Amino acid sequence: MLLCAIAWASLLAIPLSMGELGLGWDALNHHIYLGWTAEHPRFDQDFVGAGYQSFQAPYLYWPLYRMAVGGWAGVPAAAVLATLHVAVLWPLWMLVRTCVPGASVHDAAMRACAMALGLLSVVVLSAFGSTMNDVLAAAPLLAALALGLQPAAQPGAMTQRTACRYVLASGACAGIAVALKLSQGPLAVLLPALWWFAAHKLLARAQAVLVGGAAAVAAFALAYGPWGWQLWRHFGNPIFPFHHHWFAPLRAALGWAG
Repeated sequence: MLLCAIAWASLLAIPLSMGELGLGWDALNHHIYLGWTAEHPRFDQDFVGAGYQSFQAPYLYWPLYRMAVGGWAGVPAAAVLATLHVAVLWPLWMLVRTCVPGASVHDAAMRACAMALGLLSVVVLSAFGSTMNDVLAAAPLLAALALGLQPAAQPGAMTQRTACRYVLASGACAGIAVALKLSQGPLAVLLPALWWFAAHKLLARAQAVLVGGAAAVAAFALAYGPWGWQLWRHFGNPIFPFHHHWFAPLRAALGWAG
């Protein structure tokens, strides 16, 4: 908890020291627009309102939109967005603690270094003081990895039921992560390889993979469902504009014109 608090204070200092919230091309083109569509769907009024970015799940952009229309100044808005990004700290700490589990001073120092390295990449630092939400979107995916790693890192230290609970939570986080950003899908599909090591016996391993997969599908359906339904209603494709031809037989069966 102390490391997480120190990391939060350090990262929060970035936008506070800048004294502003940076507005790049993405912010002006689609970040605020997507937050608007999260609250007020506009597919029946706009035609490609913000380019093809108009069709991505918009819910992570809603806080930015609310602050923009509420007239927030740059510094407090940047501070709020930075605080949202630190949701990534807890799963990062879980991952670090699993990989460096010792109780010595050296182990604690290595955990602190690992936390720092995880937060000092250009991608992470560039999100603070800007409207990018990639770090926030990565939090559930990182949580899926950290939770899925717990049974594999403690062979024989937990019951099969406890291991399945970890895998279940890991799958749910993975489904939410993909629902927030479909681009995280190629990483999420690798998680069953991790869940496979949640048990020793073949049948128990297969069960863990099935539990994690079912949880991922269910969580994705719940989290993505409202947006996917809108895309289906207007375009006949819940992941429009991707793989539009996949849904052509279903549209034809339902009597769609195209």
